[in-house]
Amino acid sequence: MNTLAHAAPSLWRIQALEAWFEFLRVLRTPAFAIPSLAFPVVFYVLFAILLPGQWGDFQKSAYLLATYGAFGVIGPALFGFGVGLAIEREKGWLELKRVSPMPTFAYFLAKIFMSLVFGLAVVCLLSIAAIGFGGVRVDPLVWLKLVAVLLLGTAPFCALGLLIGTLVKGQAAVAIVNLVYLPMSVLSGLWMPLFAFPVLVQKLAVVWPAWHLAQMALGVIGQLQGVNYGLHAAVLAGMTVALLALAAFRMRRL
Repeated sequence: MNTLAHAAPSLWRIQALEAWFEFLRVLRTPAFAIPSLAFPVVFYVLFAILLPGQWGDFQKSAYLLATYGAFGVIGPALFGFGVGLAIEREKGWLELKRVSPMPTFAYFLAKIFMSLVFGLAVVCLLSIAAIGFGGVRVDPLVWLKLVAVLLLGTAPFCALGLLIGTLVKGQAAVAIVNLVYLPMSVLSGLWMPLFAFPVLVQKLAVVWPAWHLAQMALGVIGQLQGVNYGLHAAVLAGMTVALLALAAFRMRRL
């Protein structure tokens, strides 16, 4: 009994320390931290606030708050897992962690924590710009629901990043993640609405997990009506499970 009582605090301490050190590691990597925080906000200010124009029945500043919010939370999830794991594999840190007494789940939970913290920071910065300068008016409960949807929706992108991290090494992971992240964001309507694209691109958007996340975010903020949240959530959950299964298979072969 005493052993179990002492083990629980020890596990919590290990997890807390691993999460904190992972956060510090990323924060001290300007090539990751600055673009992750700045790019979504800069793009939002440019397209939603500085460039004039009306989008029919949509409120442009509110619409882009949802879509750039999705864009902003996806980045840390993909880069944190994909690039972080690839570099740690290449430098041998992953093997060191494997032979250490630290539980395996602490390593992955720390990366999830890091992606959620950076994702939350991006959404907060976007919200400040949208409410302070974009004329967006959103109920606090609706905003909290938007944050919850965006952060929970990072699960498939964490899994995708994990899979990429098991497939490539080092700096190659940066290029691969960008080759996935940027085209997926554009083709999912995160930078500009899909009605600006050809019909074929609009129809093919359903294959991208980012599109499903954006649909839910747009529904929450009131820019889309009749959103089937259950269907989109089920698609994201299914993609998460499939990608995790592939990543687990690759991890066993490393």
